[in-house]
Amino acid sequence: MLAMAAAMAQLPLAVLPELRMLNPQLHSDAGRLAARFRERDPFRHVVIDDFLAADACASLLAQFPPFERGNARNEAGEVGAKSTVEKIRTLGPAYAALDDLIQTREFLDLIGRVTGIPGLRYDPWYFGGGTHENRAGQDLDAHVDFNRHPVERWHRRLNLIVYLNHEWDDAWGGSLELHSDPRAADDRVTRITPLYNRAVIFETTEWSWHGFTRIALPEEKKSLSRKSIALYFYTTERPQDELADTHSTIYVDRPLPERFRPGLTLGAADVEELRILLARRDQHNKRLYRDTTALTAQLEQAQAALHGGRLGRLRYLAEKIIRGLRAVR
Repeated sequence: MLAMAAAMAQLPLAVLPELRMLNPQLHSDAGRLAARFRERDPFRHVVIDDFLAADACASLLAQFPPFERGNARNEAGEVGAKSTVEKIRTLGPAYAALDDLIQTREFLDLIGRVTGIPGLRYDPWYFGGGTHENRAGQDLDAHVDFNRHPVERWHRRLNLIVYLNHEWDDAWGGSLELHSDPRAADDRVTRITPLYNRAVIFETTEWSWHGFTRIALPEEKKSLSRKSIALYFYTTERPQDELADTHSTIYVDRPLPERFRPGLTLGAADVEELRILLARRDQHNKRLYRDTTALTAQLEQAQAALHGGRLGRLRYLAEKIIRGLRAVR
């Protein structure tokens, strides 16, 4: 039995059925990719081109859901230009195969070798993950992600994003930006163009700030959208120096562009950009007010439950779990 297990460990990844979706070169490249991941510029990440086998990536794009099928409501409950589908197994055979792949121990261990994070766990709920489609006008303020799984309470450790765009230009916006600190004047930004079959894997920590600028497509490219598949991975423990109190996604409002200086005469585009930035701040302020109000209400319910006997405590706990599942986005 031990001899058979040792022999299996030596097999190339492509021999294992679930792993045939991957580019078989990843196995031999794992050491080189691990060295790149450790560079911390601005934090630990690695970009991998041709991440999937060619036929697997083509099938995922062919079965990518129409925008209207996904959830296009933003965190304020308004319909926006981003659509997501979390339950990817329902999207077709290619997505069922992808779901089979990413929960295998062989795949999780391969990603663990690249990132130096052992014991990775797959998220069967796909909280916040799945397919993402962003249309013109959509952006994503720099943020760090929620840090604990809302059900299992695992530590969120890695984001793995696979892009499905045959053409993209950084000038259009929408390219992934990794920040050293978006609140600092000397913020360093690494930009990653979201091109077809390109994967990026990056750590999820209290300093892994990322986002993208507003998508503004040229007239002849208006039919395009930014398509990707987001996969998140967890562990039951994490290093002491990475621990933090449990939190939801934390955003930093985008600063004024450098062109806004004394003497600038505002044009129509400048006024529109200022309007968008102010509206975004208003939205975030409303969200903070809503969250503060909700926390106050929860505190009052908890106090009432403590005086309401066993039934009151059980009801309070059930409502708390439901609120937690809705909040993690």
